[in-house]
Amino acid sequence: MSAEAMVRGGVAERLRTVRWYQQPRWKRLGAMIALALLATMVTGVQGSQRDLFYALEEDFTGPAPWIWLAVTVGVWAVREFAAPQVRTATEAARGAAHGPRAWVRRCWSDRRVRYGVLGGLAVLAVFLPSTVDRYWQTVLVDQIAIYVLVAIGLNVVIGWAGMLDLGFIAFFAIGAYSAAYWTGALPVAPPMELNNFAVIPVAIVTCLVAGVLLGAPTLRLRGDYLAIVTLGFHEIVYLTAKNLDGVTGGTGGAKVDRFSLDLGFWSYEWGVIDPMPYYYLLLGFIAVTVYFFVRLEHSKVGRAWTAIREDEIAAASTGVDTVRYKLMAFAIGASTSGVAGVAYASKVGYINSENFIILLSVLVLAYVIFGGMGSLVGVLFGAAFLVWLPEALRDVVDPKDRYMYLGVLLVIMMIYRPQGVIPSRRRSRELKMAQSGDVDAAPATKPVGGEQS
Repeated sequence: MSAEAMVRGGVAERLRTVRWYQQPRWKRLGAMIALALLATMVTGVQGSQRDLFYALEEDFTGPAPWIWLAVTVGVWAVREFAAPQVRTATEAARGAAHGPRAWVRRCWSDRRVRYGVLGGLAVLAVFLPSTVDRYWQTVLVDQIAIYVLVAIGLNVVIGWAGMLDLGFIAFFAIGAYSAAYWTGALPVAPPMELNNFAVIPVAIVTCLVAGVLLGAPTLRLRGDYLAIVTLGFHEIVYLTAKNLDGVTGGTGGAKVDRFSLDLGFWSYEWGVIDPMPYYYLLLGFIAVTVYFFVRLEHSKVGRAWTAIREDEIAAASTGVDTVRYKLMAFAIGASTSGVAGVAYASKVGYINSENFIILLSVLVLAYVIFGGMGSLVGVLFGAAFLVWLPEALRDVVDPKDRYMYLGVLLVIMMIYRPQGVIPSRRRSRELKMAQSGDVDAAPATKPVGGEQS
């Protein structure tokens, strides 16, 4: 071997050598330290125009940076060094629980037991909220239940069909403005005024059409390009609602009638003060939506969406009509958000363009990813927990900083549990195979959120 070849071999060997700071463990440590420093700054005191370094001095001379470092580095240390012990203990517990788990599966396969458990959960969902105070009842209705409906619809688009949508709250706005228009609340009079319940199917059809109109020109786009287009769609809807004062009321908004029901022999009107009647109504909407979506997930349509998400080219080569099913995903997901929009407008009684800013689209996307994309149970949990968390911090955290803590939680989740809290079995299996190197080639269609390393 010549000297030149030996030199080349030595250079190549050095390039292939992985330094200690290039190892994934220490990269994660660097990310956690950076997260601690960022959290210190964003949750610290406000800056001063007279002294540019006032905020930095106040933030980093107090105990805040050490508290954040202790939290983030502690999470890193537990995750990196205690993981084998936790995994061993978990596997031992699973082995010990094999018999009881098998017994639970046998019982769960019995339809009577399954329906009994679901009935018990339904009873808890109906009666438990009435035991909390009025503030949390309002949060449960105005925020948690509404955004659970929106998140269920977005899960169809990104969790099942694998299409990244950053403007999903636009369909929520379309549903809300449909309620305002057809109840006669906007400056433009409708051909006929409808009851809020009668507006729901109209809003569903309107959002279906809007979903098709968004999906049709974007079928050739994937990943970041699709996200940019959906972001633009949201801005179109938002700016239209904001600037067309003579049609939408602009920033002045519109006062929307609340739900009412008149059957001739019996009538009822949902009031302003008590939120519980709205809770029962929204609980019914969520139950019906979850039932149909569970059936849809295991149908031919749901399997086609899974095939498209896994590998669109392979799905098309096996006869899946990708154009049709992607349009269906946009339309069905949008229709659920339309129902939520009607419920929201009818509950709060007033809407304007600022109720539908882009931040809401980002938050709903975070709810779906945090809970577990593709998992209905995970999406329900993610939306409920992340809506509850900022409200639970209201007494101990400055209102401007609540979402900073939410951001820290999301960053930690994306580093150590990217599949979500309650992931779908398929998604969890995919990430485990990718991390273990069992997958020889990446799919032709990149997964939502990018490839996992």
